[in-house]
Amino acid sequence: MSAEGGTRALVAALSANLAIAAAKFTAFGFTASSSMLAEGVHSVADSGNQVLLLVGGKRARRAADEEHPFGYGRERYVYGFLVAIVLFSVGGLFAIYEGWHKVGHPEQLESWYWAVGVLVFAIAMEGWSFLTAMRESAKAKGGQGWVQFIRTAKAPELPVVLLEDTGALIGLVLALFGVSLTVITGNGVWDGVGTLCIGVLLVVIAVVLALETKSLLLGESADRESVRRIRAALVDGDAVTGVIHMRTLHLGPEELLVAAKIAVNAEDSAARVAAAIDAAEERVRAAVPIARAIYLEPDVYSAEKAAAGEDPAATPGGPGPENLHPGTAGGTAGVDSSPEPERRC
Repeated sequence: MSAEGGTRALVAALSANLAIAAAKFTAFGFTASSSMLAEGVHSVADSGNQVLLLVGGKRARRAADEEHPFGYGRERYVYGFLVAIVLFSVGGLFAIYEGWHKVGHPEQLESWYWAVGVLVFAIAMEGWSFLTAMRESAKAKGGQGWVQFIRTAKAPELPVVLLEDTGALIGLVLALFGVSLTVITGNGVWDGVGTLCIGVLLVVIAVVLALETKSLLLGESADRESVRRIRAALVDGDAVTGVIHMRTLHLGPEELLVAAKIAVNAEDSAARVAAAIDAAEERVRAAVPIARAIYLEPDVYSAEKAAAGEDPAATPGGPGPENLHPGTAGGTAGVDSSPEPERRC
């Protein structure tokens, strides 16, 4: 995902939420509806979240320094996690508290038409923000489904905006439902019930965001397609005969660390091996442009030593006909997902 696409979606969401928050608080002043108050706080929380993501994106662009030699790309994940906390506490818990209070102490709505008008306006604005996020996400998700895109996206901005806007639209429908039933029945309990539903919805979305962002904070590998392309680019079948062991790690949404032990010919000179490593790095950067930090260790592959572990089938670089490079002398692509520790070969 391009940073520009995420920024466009964030700016659109921020503009919509600021306008919606002002309208909701105005309606709350006329109606005393707890659903309108909860929705107003929700919009303020969403606006703050978009500001946090914009700040995180700007700070992540700082150049690497001595203290952070790999740069600040993962700071975007930190701010994404803060968004989940804000949405959970300021949005979700406040709405649950306000709804519980209104269920216990229901009040009649005043000037209900203000609430209905503002909710219809808010649905239109949130719909515009949601469509903007959908258009920008469609450019990045490729053939993935929407759920898979949210679960596997390495940049937090678009998944956050998509989930927030989805929750906002559902929350607005719930608020409209609560207000309408309160007007029809004359019972203010329905306003509180709508507010409780909004709170539960926001808490669920916040938990999903927290879990996904935590995974990014811990450090995720490249996606399977990128790993496949990197593996193929490393091996040329001549100077580099295979990949014995490889690990990838996202240093940020648009920066990837690649560390690999590559198999070279035992008879090659140091100069030839050095040239082979330089050429392999160029091929990897051409195949996966975000692979910016590449560390390659040359070694001589030995099938006997690689298979000497307790579980030869799980040994990195272990034998496997599907991994052998045609025309090589025992080179192999290894098993990148193996939990076994690296073995000298």
